[in-house]
Amino acid sequence: MDEQRMLKGPAKLLDADGNLTQAGWAPFPVLDCNLEDSHFYTLKAFQKMRIKIWDYYAITTPDHFFSFTVSNIGYLGMIFAYVIDFKTGEYKEQTVSTLLGSGVNLPRAATAGKTSYEKGDFKMVFEALPGKRTVSVRWPGFAGSALNAEFTLAQPPDHESMTIVIPIRGKRFYYNHKLNCLPATGWVDYAGQRFELTPETALGNLDWGRGVWEYASHWVWASASGFLADKRRIGLNLGYGFGDTSAASENCVILEGKVHKLGKVDFTFDPSDYKKPWRMVSPDGRLELVFTPFFERVAKTDALVIKSEVHQMFGRYNGWAITDAGEKLEIKDLIGWAEEHYAKW
Repeated sequence: MDEQRMLKGPAKLLDADGNLTQAGWAPFPVLDCNLEDSHFYTLKAFQKMRIKIWDYYAITTPDHFFSFTVSNIGYLGMIFAYVIDFKTGEYKEQTVSTLLGSGVNLPRAATAGKTSYEKGDFKMVFEALPGKRTVSVRWPGFAGSALNAEFTLAQPPDHESMTIVIPIRGKRFYYNHKLNCLPATGWVDYAGQRFELTPETALGNLDWGRGVWEYASHWVWASASGFLADKRRIGLNLGYGFGDTSAASENCVILEGKVHKLGKVDFTFDPSDYKKPWRMVSPDGRLELVFTPFFERVAKTDALVIKSEVHQMFGRYNGWAITDAGEKLEIKDLIGWAEEHYAKW
């Protein structure tokens, strides 16, 4: 396997001049996210508009996908949710935007604090607490109906993550903390129908991102949280795109809360037809997957200086992966997603 450098901490993400103190990955977030020390523009007053921060939560069940995001991308705060019914193909998504991120609160740390946007009867609140994360949503009028949710994601102290620091030229960077396979308990209520979430069938993901990108950016991301035939929890996190990933990739398999780190993974897919099967293969022989999409989510943003287009495919993974201990895991019909994203932001 190619080099996968470990982050060492506790330490600061940035030094006093805005340079990254280190690059690499870790199974836990060991760096203080001191964004106030960023220094990628001569006129520091403009920097705040280029820093992007978000918390993205997702729940996967055999029949549904639920996603909730609070973000501040500098120019705008964007709070959005989407619901997908895998059986019927019904898909609803809605976004609330707030100029310059007004009213959006996101914490400094991935491990503690409250993320929120509340206005009138609307609220989306996430909280990181010892041993768990909570999500509370009240969205009257969502997609012409209403979307409400109250659930908890169990996160034992030893549950590992994919935490990575990626340098981007011009003193830019990405600090990312991803969690897979968090057992969910609670409910989501959409259009008058209540969906109960239980740890046996519902698993959560978190994508916690903090960083500064070049204006034009591109990435590919694949993820899944589900179960093996023997009921062990299995997760995937694979991706590539922007920045210098020579210190580490974000590629890994997560088995029962433990990260099994992978090096390079090659993706093969047809950008002219995302519905065709995708392949993900590691050159070192530890991963071979075929991803067969069954649903395509297309999300486009065109708001003056912000433009983006994402094709997020939902489908089933089949293939195998080899753990750090050499166990070969047979992956069969694991529901997840794979996406290609272009952004000018």
